[in-house]
Amino acid sequence: MVNPGKRMNILQALLALRHGPGAAILPPEITRIHMDFATKWNDGHLGPRKFWRSCLPRLKFWNPAIPMLVNRSENQAGPATMSIYFRQNSSSSDPISTTELVRNMLPLAQQPHSSIENEHPAPPPEEGERVVTIDMKNVHSDVILSEFLEKTNATVIHPTPDELVEMKQVEERKERGAIDRAIVKKYIDDKRSEERMLSLAKQEAEAIKAANQ
Repeated sequence: MVNPGKRMNILQALLALRHGPGAAILPPEITRIHMDFATKWNDGHLGPRKFWRSCLPRLKFWNPAIPMLVNRSENQAGPATMSIYFRQNSSSSDPISTTELVRNMLPLAQQPHSSIENEHPAPPPEEGERVVTIDMKNVHSDVILSEFLEKTNATVIHPTPDELVEMKQVEERKERGAIDRAIVKKYIDDKRSEERMLSLAKQEAEAIKAANQ
C-alpha cells in the first residue's frame, strides 16, 4: 500500500499536469502543432521556452492524439514561431485524410520528432490542411497562450469541486511541510551551535590545563 506522503506527492504531480496554463481540449479539426525557437532563452526566446516547459505538457495530456513537435536551433537571432495545422472543411465525423493516415502509419523511426539541432522545421500544410502561425518572439508565455486559445478555439479545462478540495489539501500539506522543515532546521542548527560551543570550551579547558603544567 502506498504511504500517505507518497500518495500526496503523486496527487500533487497529477494535479499540476491536469490543471494550470495550457489545460485545454483542442477542437477535432486541429491535426498537429509545431513550435520553432532557439535552444537558449535570451534574444526573445524566453516566452516560447516557458510555454514549451509549462503549457505544452498540459496540452499534450488533454490531447494525446495530436502530434506536438518542438524544433529548436542554436540560431538565437532566428524567429520563434508556432504553427497550428487545421483540417480544412471538416467536422468531427469526417474521415481522416489520406496523407494524415499515411503519416500516422509510418514507423516511429521515420516519423518527424522533436529536435534541438533544427532537424525538423515547420513543414508546409499538406493537402486538405491550412496553417495558422503565432509569432512568439519577444512575447510573454501568457500572451502566447492567450493567442493560442483564441486562434484554436480550445476549451479551457477547469478543476472539478473534488479536485479543488484536493488542490487545497496539497497546498496545506506543502505549507505544513515548510513549517516542519523550518523547525527541524532550527533544531539541527541549535544542536550544531551547542556542539561548537562545547568543543570551544573543551579546547579552552585543555589549553588552561596545559599552561598550568
